[in-house]
Amino acid sequence: MTFEVTIPVLNEQADLEKQVKKLHGFLSENFPEKGLWKIVIADNGSTDRTPEIAESLCRNFEEIKLVKVPKRGVGLALKTSWRQSEADIVGYMDLDLATDLAHFKMVMDVLVRQDYDLVYATRLHRDSVVIGRSLKREITSRVFNLILKIYLGVRFSDGMCGFKFLKRQHLQKLMDAGAVSDGWFFSTELLTTAEWGGLKIFELPVKWTDDTTDSKVKIAPLALEYLRAMKVLKKRKPQNRHGKI
Repeated sequence: MTFEVTIPVLNEQADLEKQVKKLHGFLSENFPEKGLWKIVIADNGSTDRTPEIAESLCRNFEEIKLVKVPKRGVGLALKTSWRQSEADIVGYMDLDLATDLAHFKMVMDVLVRQDYDLVYATRLHRDSVVIGRSLKREITSRVFNLILKIYLGVRFSDGMCGFKFLKRQHLQKLMDAGAVSDGWFFSTELLTTAEWGGLKIFELPVKWTDDTTDSKVKIAPLALEYLRAMKVLKKRKPQNRHGKI
C-alpha cells in the first residue's frame, strides 16, 4: 500500500528544510521501495519564505510535493491535501516531528498487515514516553480528553496528538459523518466519527518529545473553538452507537 504524510505548515521558514529532510531521510532508509510514499507540505497561507523553501525541496526530491491551501486552518490543510491524494493511506504529523519517527514501522504494520482502518498516537497511555512536556500542557490535554469522553461518549485516550493515519477509502464517509472542521478539531472529529462508525481503530503508545519553542497554539481560544465544535459534532452522533460506516 502507498502512503502519504502531510505536514501542515504556517510561516515555518526557520525549520522547514531541516525537518522535512530529516523525515525524508528516515522514510528513504526504512521504506526504500520506489513510489511507495510521499511527503506533502500543506502550506497554510504563509507570508514568509516557507513556500519558496517548499518549492525548492520539491525540485530536489521527487517524493516531496507542495499543496497550497487557500486560507488558514489545519483541518482545511489536511482535507485539501487528502482529497487530492491517490495514496492508499493518508495521515499527518507536525513539523516538529515530536512523535518518534520509528513509530512509522508500526503504523504501516497495523494498517497493512493487521488490517486496521485508522491508527492514532497517544501520549496518555501508560506505555507512552513523553519528554519535556510542561505541566500546563499535560493538564490541558487530560482535561480536554476527559471532556470528550464525558460529552461525546468516546473511548479513545488522546484526541489531540498530531500523528494519525487512516485508509483513504474511509475519508469521505468520515467527513460525511461530521469530520468537517477547518481548524485543529478536525483530527479529533476523525477519531470520533471513526469510533461512532465502528471502524477498526488502533491506539499507538508513542515516544513523544515536546517542542520547547514558543507554540503557535493559544490555549484559551483553542479551548473555545473545541467546545463549540464538540457541541456541533454531538448533534451528529448516531442513535445506534455503532452505525457502521
